[in-house]
Amino acid sequence: MKIMVIGGGGREHALIRKIKENPDVQKIYALPGNGGIAADAECVPIGAKDIEAITAFARSHGVDFAVVAPDDPLVLGAVDALEAMGIPCFGPSARAAEIEGSKVFSKMLMEKYGIPTASSRIFSDAKEAREYLRTSEYPIVIKADGLALGKGVFIAESRQDAMEAIAAIMEEKVFGDSGNRVVVEECLTGPEVSVLAFTDGETMIPMVSSMDHKRAQTGDLGPNTGGMGAIAPNPFYTQEIADRCMEEIFLPTMKAMNSEDRPFRGCLYFGLMLTDNGPKVIEYNCRFGDPETQVVLPLLESDLLDILVHVSRETLAQADVRFSAGSSCCVIMASAGYPIKHETGFEINIPSGLPAQVYAAGVRTENGKLLTAGGRVLGVTAVGQDLAQAVSRAYEAVEQIRFENAYYRTDIGKKALAGGEQ
Repeated sequence: MKIMVIGGGGREHALIRKIKENPDVQKIYALPGNGGIAADAECVPIGAKDIEAITAFARSHGVDFAVVAPDDPLVLGAVDALEAMGIPCFGPSARAAEIEGSKVFSKMLMEKYGIPTASSRIFSDAKEAREYLRTSEYPIVIKADGLALGKGVFIAESRQDAMEAIAAIMEEKVFGDSGNRVVVEECLTGPEVSVLAFTDGETMIPMVSSMDHKRAQTGDLGPNTGGMGAIAPNPFYTQEIADRCMEEIFLPTMKAMNSEDRPFRGCLYFGLMLTDNGPKVIEYNCRFGDPETQVVLPLLESDLLDILVHVSRETLAQADVRFSAGSSCCVIMASAGYPIKHETGFEINIPSGLPAQVYAAGVRTENGKLLTAGGRVLGVTAVGQDLAQAVSRAYEAVEQIRFENAYYRTDIGKKALAGGEQ
């Protein structure tokens, strides 16, 4: 089989590595891929949002199956375009991808179908939003409606923070048209959990849970990022909570999308908060999370490509989906200054024999050398019999990898380990 994977980050590298395990795979194309992914797939310099070029490439190169990984091409209809020309795909249609593409849509969906989430108000006028915020309780959460590279959420600790967020989103348009509307919602508290789930619209199979670490600096300080590391499974996510989430959140979401004539086929990401009043949805994503994918997939014991094909054929109930009982930890090695300002172009030295897998994110090649090319550079993932072992191995590997201006958090998994000891 010839496989095409759309995207060029650490998530896509993890997907490609796992897909390669299938013996029927003859060739994997990554569009656009990156310098590190080039060791595992043929990288093609076509941007993930260039739907016309993607479909033309798939047709001319006899692609048998496509995996559309990032949010942008999904929302833009990449799966619709590929399936229209007869190429089977893993990923939701543009109508289904709106569950991430519009926070207003997802909020209204949850309210309509009684799916537990934070109470909220929706605004399309900055003046009206400010009036509401003058009498609100703080902290409060302000979200840009559309896609914003994972950075469109502001936790306002004070009225001034809230006013500044409204100005940035709705008036300065730091996220473009994604800020035409905002969702203002109560700030939930409790342990956060990420759950990725395979679904074909009729069957829902959650993957092992995980915990993302969004803040840039050790100790959960600094600005939000695309994710500085993750661990799996999440010790706060007990079997009792998992059963409750399936009954109150996962299946109701799948059925709600069907009722709205937006059947979801792909990976549905549930960002959850375990509050004193039960689990609630913070956000949906219409695709594999990053860096959650880098800790979840190494624990998958069954054939990933087989599962993806079953989802596309709406036969997920027949798929073999098994995860190991171990744990995994991913530490993101970033460029110092990320996500505000950072330099690139530094040579990366990755020694052999590391006790971890290294997934390439912001990486390019030049004259046979790997160079830094983004804010998040590498995802270093180790697996262990338990979380303590996985964390230890991941940091053992991180300490052996070298590039100038390298930065990483030193506490990935610390909160989870503390939770597991309670």
